[in-house]
Amino acid sequence: MKAAVLNAFGSPLDIQTLPDPVLGTGEVIVDVVAAGVTSYAARVFNGSRNYLLETPVAPGAGGVGRVRATGPDSTRLKVGDWVYCDPTIRSRDDTINPDTILLGWTYRSEAALPLHRFYHHGSFAERMLVPTENATPIGDIDPADAGKWCAIGRLLVPYGGLLAGELRAGETLVVSGATGGFGGAGVVVALAMGAGTVVAAGRNRATLDDLVSRYGPRVRPAPMTGVEADDRRHILDAAGAPIDMVLDFLPREASASQVLAAVTALRPGGRAVLMGGVRSDLPLNYNWLMHHEVTLRGAWMYQHAAIPPMIQMIRAGLIDLDGLELVEFALDDANAAIAHAAENAGPRQLTVLRPDRAGAAG
Repeated sequence: MKAAVLNAFGSPLDIQTLPDPVLGTGEVIVDVVAAGVTSYAARVFNGSRNYLLETPVAPGAGGVGRVRATGPDSTRLKVGDWVYCDPTIRSRDDTINPDTILLGWTYRSEAALPLHRFYHHGSFAERMLVPTENATPIGDIDPADAGKWCAIGRLLVPYGGLLAGELRAGETLVVSGATGGFGGAGVVVALAMGAGTVVAAGRNRATLDDLVSRYGPRVRPAPMTGVEADDRRHILDAAGAPIDMVLDFLPREASASQVLAAVTALRPGGRAVLMGGVRSDLPLNYNWLMHHEVTLRGAWMYQHAAIPPMIQMIRAGLIDLDGLELVEFALDDANAAIAHAAENAGPRQLTVLRPDRAGAAG
């Protein structure tokens, strides 16, 4: 099979021919039709993100394709089915504390290294081997629409956080970091889940205004300045009501005070879910946390069970994929796709590799 291979950190991807994946028991081989390219892929591949990833590897976390072959224990999947390939692979021998990898992207601990070596190559290739449970049917689609269905991978991450925080219909939610890819997706998913008000907090005023313009008055912008007291006031003013939940997607460069501006705006009994990349410690006041009965938790990715409901929301029209700014690249143009994704990192911008196509971006 043809694949875009990372031979070493800091090197461009190289188009190579790799051996086809070999089917075993409990696995599925998928013909990759479309694979999303994250805005930070360049930083993963140049090593600056310090991801645990053994090279050489065909990277790529998740994608959309058609089942090529199923193992003997598959009872529902059929050859030709359209599926979303979930990159989150968990070990099967410890359901309480599973070791986890993101296929073609990273392994989370040394204990997960055998899993990473077995399920090694990701979606920047013509074919991919995944555990049977990681291939979820999405129903019939037009092959031309496969690229926009890659948005499932972006939407599922905030959906996992909203489920972890138990968002309820009618509630007021703050999405901190709403101008990024995952944060912007969080706004969309929260609206689909019935949030009454979504306060979109972020620094890029033009992007905030675009979110309001596209999704209506239930979205209220809160421009951030980096000054904690001012930002908390902006959030409270935008909400206009007690804040039930905060979903944090702030990036690595953000400070603890930016996180606290939103968290400390919660009503008593509110919930905060941290899913971003902030690297500094949070100096939360014990007395405030206890007396306000605030729930603070982290969430990483999502559970497999979140995928079918996400597909249902898209099928029902609660989430519209047609509003995406989609740019597709052939597999041969993988390096151009990575550069494009880095330069176009907004909430609605989606960069996709199409291993089923030849030619330049379109």
